[in-house]
Amino acid sequence: MSQAKILTISCTHAPFTPESTINWLLGVIQREAKDITHFIHLGDLFDASAASVHPNEHTHTLREEYNHAATLLCQIRKILPAECKRVITMGNHDDNLRVSDPRRIPRALRELINPHLHHSEFSNWQWLPYEKSERGCYKVGQCVFYHGFDAGATSDETEALQFNNLTGSDPWRLFVRGHTHRPVDPTRCMRTKRIPLPWWYMNVGTCGPMNPDYMQRKDTSQWGSAVGIIECLTDRPDRMRTRNWSARLERML
Repeated sequence: MSQAKILTISCTHAPFTPESTINWLLGVIQREAKDITHFIHLGDLFDASAASVHPNEHTHTLREEYNHAATLLCQIRKILPAECKRVITMGNHDDNLRVSDPRRIPRALRELINPHLHHSEFSNWQWLPYEKSERGCYKVGQCVFYHGFDAGATSDETEALQFNNLTGSDPWRLFVRGHTHRPVDPTRCMRTKRIPLPWWYMNVGTCGPMNPDYMQRKDTSQWGSAVGIIECLTDRPDRMRTRNWSARLERML
């Protein structure tokens, strides 16, 4: 069994990724770079607001979103070891740029909705689809990574149990996601307040803007930027008889 060291982030929402967050993130990666075997972006790389069907909502272009995201990915890739696996599990905002949906993508922009056709950097990363299925998650040993679908107060735990059922139901696993922008340290799933289950969940928050315009009337007090740092064995989870991972959040202060 080999040892993996995984860094994971979520929800950069290019081109709105704050410069201060980018600098902090690159510093964390630089510090940990020597031992990193996997870097996983948990989706919403793009904001997709430039493809909105609502006129005059934003002034930037879709190409500017692509260029901003590609620049960030390139900066990350150049710090990582050459053999590091680079993965993006697509989020709902990314998926909006893959589907010719007349409710989201104006006809005039549909020739631009596949990012891979417009910047070579995107081909340096493995992309997984935005699906609530085994195809939509990335697995390393006992750890399972995906973007997330629901945003309720208990959705981290609920989706951990759902993805556990979708991916084999082996014990001792950790389920890691983003989507809600709320960082959550590794937490054990519970059947009741007193009966623990043999699974854990974790949320890496957001590396995007903290107070976007669309949240002016909503509560963002629990939002935060974080990097998940995880070490685990890479063997199949059905072969492991105990927990073989450690995980922590590094939060941007």
